[in-house]
Amino acid sequence: MPLPDSGLPALRRRTVLGAAAASAPAVLGLSARASAAPSAKKPRLLPGGGDLGPNVLVFDPSTPGIQAKLDEVFTQQESAQFGTGRYALLFKPGTYNGLNAQLGFYTSIMGLGLSPDDTTINGDVTVDAGWFNGNATQNFWRSAENLALVPANGTNRWAVAQAAPFRRMHVRGGLNLSPTGYGWASGGYIADSRIDGQVGPYSQQQWYTRDSAIGSWLNGVWNMVFSGVEGAPAQSFPNPPYTTLDTTPVSREKPFLYVTGSSDLRVFLPEKRTNARGVTWGNGTPRGTSLPLSQFYVAKPGVTAATLNQALTQGLHLLLTPGIYHLDRPIQVDRANTVVLGLGYATLVPDNGVTALRVADVDGVRLAGFLIDAGPVNSPTLLEIGPRGASRDHSANPTTVQDVFVRIGGAGAGKATTSMVINSRHTIVDHTWVWRADHGTGVGWDTNRADYGIVVNGDDVLCTGLFVEHFNKYDVQWYGQRGRTIFFQNEKAYDAPDQAAIQNGSAKGYAAYKVGDGVTAHEGWGLGSYCYYNVDPTIVQHNGFAAPNRPGVRFHDLLVVSLGGKGQYEHVINDTGAPTSGTSTVPSTVVSYP
Repeated sequence: MPLPDSGLPALRRRTVLGAAAASAPAVLGLSARASAAPSAKKPRLLPGGGDLGPNVLVFDPSTPGIQAKLDEVFTQQESAQFGTGRYALLFKPGTYNGLNAQLGFYTSIMGLGLSPDDTTINGDVTVDAGWFNGNATQNFWRSAENLALVPANGTNRWAVAQAAPFRRMHVRGGLNLSPTGYGWASGGYIADSRIDGQVGPYSQQQWYTRDSAIGSWLNGVWNMVFSGVEGAPAQSFPNPPYTTLDTTPVSREKPFLYVTGSSDLRVFLPEKRTNARGVTWGNGTPRGTSLPLSQFYVAKPGVTAATLNQALTQGLHLLLTPGIYHLDRPIQVDRANTVVLGLGYATLVPDNGVTALRVADVDGVRLAGFLIDAGPVNSPTLLEIGPRGASRDHSANPTTVQDVFVRIGGAGAGKATTSMVINSRHTIVDHTWVWRADHGTGVGWDTNRADYGIVVNGDDVLCTGLFVEHFNKYDVQWYGQRGRTIFFQNEKAYDAPDQAAIQNGSAKGYAAYKVGDGVTAHEGWGLGSYCYYNVDPTIVQHNGFAAPNRPGVRFHDLLVVSLGGKGQYEHVINDTGAPTSGTSTVPSTVVSYP
């Protein structure tokens, strides 16, 4: 397809949230070339390739008015937390001068080179919190990818909360993760990135950085986790609260768009790494394979699930352009090595209680870059990786779930019994935020009922960067053997009406992270759970973590926090760890268990 030139508690508060209803900006410099016409024998074949629609804006260094267009999108999206606008901002290789790309909700900015250094912005990609009075705890759903930045004042500001990945970025300077004024902040995730200078979290409560290189790291509040990061601070939890792994056991970077010398778009598929450390692109061309856009069905909002499934049956992959997609049946991925890639927080809404997407027990599926938003009729599940009982070995070519986010409520009443079920062995979940909304519309203990966040039944599953919050019962349940989690962030549901509502048999409350009684091997590093029971501050949570007490089930660097004394924990894991107390928001920690 040619591209022609052209340290404080996160006490979240509901605010006035605008709906993004403005019309979409016109697309810049994008034309279409679909694959060859179907043969006469198969007149109904769907074409591959095509244009990326009105909400993908493509720039090159000669494009006039780039800053004005960036400002136009930001003005629309800055406070549209539960609006309908979705945008992807794509920059062709070259050098861009004097830009400040401020990112609002549901906005992704990315370069179109094979290396971040192919696309340089002499300027900034900024996330700040002026729209919310300097509070960055609701700066969700935005992303930056595959760019080199030379910040105007030497330091780029990226004050994000959850679901806001910073991937394949090269910052030729420093990176400030806090908002102007150092207000509350609750992020965050960096992967496959190089920050030449210092990373300053300042007020960020927690953060996970994977397979990157940094000049230095300034500080930590509660839980800062690093795996495979050159320049990371030494292991020192809880003071300072650094959990540092020399390598990441298994990783495979997210697929990404790039443009060839002949201006054709392709999707690059990075290869799997074991014991990974540092960036994938340090020596120029990354290792992996690529696919032409003609092998993708380029989906637009309004397409039916039946058409998406027809495209998959034909052997096409899916590229979901920005927008909202209503589904009357699940998207069914049955073919090994299928790619489903979303742009600009493409959003899947399952109607009438269906599951949004199911993956068969096959090798090498890559799901990346989209949001699943539960519908008003309860869905038993929203995302299923493998069928129940899946047992095939996928160690050589695992399925990856990356920047796939789930929301129940907030944009309207939504319900789902279980958000994500992982049955296939060796699945890698690399950065997700699975969120039962605590603010917005359609929010209440039973209004956006969602009992369980993630359930892992498959063996040998790895989660890197796991954010799961506010479920009515367990946030994470893990029944597979040999599971591993590197970094976990959780808040228990704010809105439990009383102690009886969360009672789990004889136990006070459901643990945030529960390892099944039959599990003999499991390991976790850098896991935190927080409570803020603002409806009934007298609620007592027995623990944040529950697991079998046996040598093969091991945890490193656990913490629980009572936010402002709204509820308390009796222990950290099982019956181990000191209780929280008072209103001082001081973590209770366990460095090693058992």
